[in-house]
Amino acid sequence: MTILGLAPSFGPQTPAHFDIEKVIRPNILALHPYRCARDDYQEGILLDANENSLGHCISSQGQLEESLPAVDANLHRYPDPSHDHIKSRIAELRSLPGPKHVFLGVGSDEVIDLLMRVCVVPGREKILITPPTYGMYAVCAQVNDIGIVRCNLNLSGEHGEGGDDGRFSLVVENIKAAVSADPTIKLIFLCSPGNPTGTLISLKSLQSLLDYEPFKGIIIVDEAYIDFSGKDASAVSLIRQYGNLCVMQTLSKSFGLAGIRLGVALAQPPLIQILTNTKAPYNISTPTAQLAVAALEQPSLDIMRQKITTLLESRNALSKSLAGLSHLGLGPIIGGNDANFVMVPVLNKETALPDSKRSHRVYKALAEENGVVVRYRGNEAGCAGCLRITVGSAEENKILMLKLQNVLEGL
Repeated sequence: MTILGLAPSFGPQTPAHFDIEKVIRPNILALHPYRCARDDYQEGILLDANENSLGHCISSQGQLEESLPAVDANLHRYPDPSHDHIKSRIAELRSLPGPKHVFLGVGSDEVIDLLMRVCVVPGREKILITPPTYGMYAVCAQVNDIGIVRCNLNLSGEHGEGGDDGRFSLVVENIKAAVSADPTIKLIFLCSPGNPTGTLISLKSLQSLLDYEPFKGIIIVDEAYIDFSGKDASAVSLIRQYGNLCVMQTLSKSFGLAGIRLGVALAQPPLIQILTNTKAPYNISTPTAQLAVAALEQPSLDIMRQKITTLLESRNALSKSLAGLSHLGLGPIIGGNDANFVMVPVLNKETALPDSKRSHRVYKALAEENGVVVRYRGNEAGCAGCLRITVGSAEENKILMLKLQNVLEGL
C-alpha cells in the first residue's frame, strides 16, 4: 500500500474485494499535502508562520478572558495541525486503537465534502443515498458535480426481500441491485439514526452491504445522533473488520456543542491518512480544540450522559403529549425512537390522511405567530404531512404543546 504518510507495514485490508487505492482518485493518491514547520515543531520561539508576534487585538475589557481564559494567550498562533490529543480521547471513547483511526473536520459537513472530493470524479462518478435522509449529501454532490443515485428506504413498513422489518429500514436488495448495475457509484451514504426518520440501520444490513463483492467503494454511516440510541447501536464496532467503512460522528448533538463545529470521521488508517493529506492545513480552530478537550474529560462525559438520560425521558413524555392531540388531527409518531427528535404527521381532519398543505400551515403559524420553530419535512419521501420536532427542555416542550394545540384548534 503506497499512501503518503502511512507506514507500508499496515498490512492487507478486509474485506478481500476492497482496495482503497482503486477507490481514491489518482490525483489525490499522488498529492503531496501542504506541510508546515508546525507539523514538526510546536514549542520554542515560533518565527515560522508569519503570525503577529505581539499577540491578538481583542480588548481585555471584553468577554474573551472570562469565557476562554486558556485560549486567550494563544489566539495569535495558528492551531495545532493534527490535534492528536483530541483524536486519542475520541479513539478511547469509541473503543478504537488510537488517533490514526480518527479524522477531525469542521462539522460533519466538511467530512462529507472531503470524502466526495477524494473518491468521486466530478462529471463521471456518483454517490448513492437512501431517502428520506440528510439533505447535505445531495447538496454537496451537486456542488462537486457528482451524480446521485437514490434508493428509498422502506417507506411502507412492509417486510420485503433483503430488507429489515419496519418503516424506514434499508432495502438491502435494492441497494445491491443499484450498485451492481452502475459501477460508477463510489460512495454509499447511510444515516443512522436517520434524519429525519430517527430510525437505526441494523448492523446486519450494513454488514451485508460491506461484504457485497460487486461494490468496490466505501460505505459512510452518519451517526450524528448515535449517543441517543443505546448500547451496541454504533457501526464503529465494525471498523476493525472493514476497511470499506467510514463512520461519521459529531460533538454537535449529544455533547451540546453545535457552536464549535467539530465533526469526526472514524475509519481504518488508510482512509484517515488520505483525508488528513487532503484537508486544509489548520482546519480546526484553537477555541474549538480547547472546548473539545474540555468536553472529552471524564467529568464532562458524565454530564453529557446525564443530559442524554434527561432528553430520552423528555422524548418519551413529549411523545405521549403529542399523542394526546390526535383529536385535533395529529397522527401517531412515525419512524424510530433513537434520536433527540420525533417526526409526526399532521392529518386532514376529514380523510385522516397525512396532509402536507395543512402541515405547512401549522409549521408557519407556529414560527411566525407563536415563536416556536420546528422543521417541515412533508416534501421528503415517505414523510407526507410530517413535522420534525426536536426534544426541547421541559419548559420548551410545555410551550410547544400549548402553542401547537392552539394552532391546530385554529385551523
